[in-house]
Amino acid sequence: MEWPLNVSCCSPGSPPGPNRSRGPEERRPGGGGGGGGGTTTPAPSVFGMLALALLALLALATFLGNVLVLATILRVRAFHRVPHNLVASMASSDVLVAALVMPLSLVHELSGRRWRLGRRLCQLWVACDVLCCTASIWSVTAIALDRYWSISRHLDYTLRARRRVSNVMIALTWALSAVISLAPLLFGWGETYSEGAEACQVSREPSYTVFSTFGAFYLPLAVVLFVYWKIYKAAKFRIGSRKTNSITPMPEDEESKSRRTGLFSNKSICGCSTGEWVSSLIPPPRPGAGVKEATQQPQMVFTVRHATVTFQTDGDTWREQKEKKAALMVGILIGVFVLCWIPFFLTELISPLCACDIPPIWKSIFLWLGYSNSFFNPLIYTAFNKNYNSAFKNLFSRQH
Repeated sequence: MEWPLNVSCCSPGSPPGPNRSRGPEERRPGGGGGGGGGTTTPAPSVFGMLALALLALLALATFLGNVLVLATILRVRAFHRVPHNLVASMASSDVLVAALVMPLSLVHELSGRRWRLGRRLCQLWVACDVLCCTASIWSVTAIALDRYWSISRHLDYTLRARRRVSNVMIALTWALSAVISLAPLLFGWGETYSEGAEACQVSREPSYTVFSTFGAFYLPLAVVLFVYWKIYKAAKFRIGSRKTNSITPMPEDEESKSRRTGLFSNKSICGCSTGEWVSSLIPPPRPGAGVKEATQQPQMVFTVRHATVTFQTDGDTWREQKEKKAALMVGILIGVFVLCWIPFFLTELISPLCACDIPPIWKSIFLWLGYSNSFFNPLIYTAFNKNYNSAFKNLFSRQH
């Protein structure tokens, strides 16, 4: 999954022609016009150095943000349960992307897209790249599935079942990611390193390209889009089918007042100097009881001695507001995931199959756009969870 940024694309000594490979196997030695048959790396331009600096900051911010999420989950006991274990799995994969993949990608950039660190490190780098990025993508899918089941099956999807299912999803996420990343090494499915060309890249074998891109992106993409559509439908159905039948008392005569006093006898809220507060739901209507159907709004009645005060509850219930917020969070998480990764995986799938010549600068932009998804994940999830914000404040306050 690595296509380095061409930092010398704007320098005077860089060749104007396109380069389809991550390595320099198609680059002509000696640069653009001067003599010499060597393979010296052109000096990066000002734009290239600025881009590298921004990418280094992106890697650092990604690492710190996800480490903060992991530290919070480990230190706060309330987070030692679902769905925070799914968030911890996602943060772990994103930390590895920032710690293992991005720094070596920057080294590759500074070396002029030449790999000079040997075959073993190249294989390790490519395997970590595919493993961590795939695990991050499938972790987003697992969070979306957990949210869907908690909304659509909130009675059957108990805490014990939720814990068991989430552990299975985490295990499957890392197992599938390991199979996709290690397939070239275990089964000889294409080559990742070329010593003569000093090139290091993901296997370009067409069959492996189809297998890896579908397993790492297109299959989870189909799952999350289907799941979010189901989440939206489930939330909309539950909000639209709320039971709001209630009744409202009619003006009372003396007989009904005495009857009401006998009916509402559980005086359990508080006693005040102005009288006793009595809380009760309005009783079911009976023929001739002096009640009528309300206009589909739930009500609560408080009796203070001889006065009846009716409070009408408007808006969504607490659970519905929670579900709306969770659905919005999952929607933004999925939307950012799609926007970050779909350009890279489209070019990754098309290039080996049609031998299309895509400029390396665009491949690099698409790659680092995908890496940036690991930066956005913790921001999105914690922004919609007040518990994380409070935990962050407590974590920093304890440090001081």
